[in-house]
Amino acid sequence: MYQDKVVLCGANSYEEKYYFNEDFAALPEEIKKELKILCVLFVNEVGGILLLEYEEDGTLVFQVSSRDDDFFFDEIGSGLKIKEIQRDKEELLASLELFYKVFFLNEEIEHA
Repeated sequence: MYQDKVVLCGANSYEEKYYFNEDFAALPEEIKKELKILCVLFVNEVGGILLLEYEEDGTLVFQVSSRDDDFFFDEIGSGLKIKEIQRDKEELLASLELFYKVFFLNEEIEHA
C-alpha cells in the first residue's frame, strides 16, 4: 500500500501548523487529540519540526529537523523529550504501531 515511510502526524514550529494524515481517520478522536497535543507541545518546547513516521516494518519513529539558521532549536532537549515521550506514552505508541501493522500492513496478530 505504501512505499518507504508514512507520516502519521507532525507539527512545525516555524509555520505554527499541525498535520494529521487523514489515512488514519479511523483512529479514535481521543488518540487524535493526544497526538496533536504531543506534537504541538514538543515543537513549542524545543522548536523545529516533528514528524511521527511509520517505517516499512510498522515501527513508529520520531523525525526531528530544524532550519540551518535556527539557533534557538534545542537539539539536546529534543532527544531528551523524545525519550521522555517514549517512556511516558509507551502504551499509546505500541498501540499505534499495532494499529498500523494490522490495518495497513495486514499482519496477523496472535492472541495471547
